[in-house]
Amino acid sequence: MRRSTLLIIGGLALLGLAAAIAASVLHDGLSAKATPTRLEAFVARNARHLAIPSKARLAQNPVLDSPEGQREARLHFADHCAICHANDGGGDTAIGSGLYPKPPDLRLPSTQDLSDGELFWIIENGVRFTGMPAFAGNGDHANTGNHDSAQDSWKLVHFIRHLPHLTAAERAEMERYNPKGPEDRAEEQEENEFLNGATPSKKPESKNHHLE
Repeated sequence: MRRSTLLIIGGLALLGLAAAIAASVLHDGLSAKATPTRLEAFVARNARHLAIPSKARLAQNPVLDSPEGQREARLHFADHCAICHANDGGGDTAIGSGLYPKPPDLRLPSTQDLSDGELFWIIENGVRFTGMPAFAGNGDHANTGNHDSAQDSWKLVHFIRHLPHLTAAERAEMERYNPKGPEDRAEEQEENEFLNGATPSKKPESKNHHLE
């Protein structure tokens, strides 16, 4: 077979591969409601793996696991992470379901099989092109465990390991630390006033404004 023929076949194969990748990425008109294809998930997982430095993957958790540390991480997770990941780590939330890709179920092997170092790196550095932000503080302290931000992240690693075994009592406690919106705060205030025997404060009447 001539070299020119091989080049043509190779070019056509590359074009076909590019078209397949484009169709995979552009499916459903770039809607965030869509589910990533297997090709996208495969590429994303491998890209994330390559992005994490080998030294970071091998890092050991310098923070000892303890009931106190678990509770600190549990309440931290409820206040900062549950809005996307849910208290149980399943990712079934209003915001999480609207992201692309959706937050992973942290209880499943795809997360639990990651090393402590990988989990720490993801928490500290985030994941580009997803809704996962970086939580590292100022300064380069990755893998040191010497700063408060790193300590919190290492404690979160222990908590993520505990998610498959989260108890109903722990979830109930977390619900009290979830961020509250104005309506939730107003309802909570009314309940407290009722329990304390005070007259509930009246809600301001809403006025509808119409354009004429």
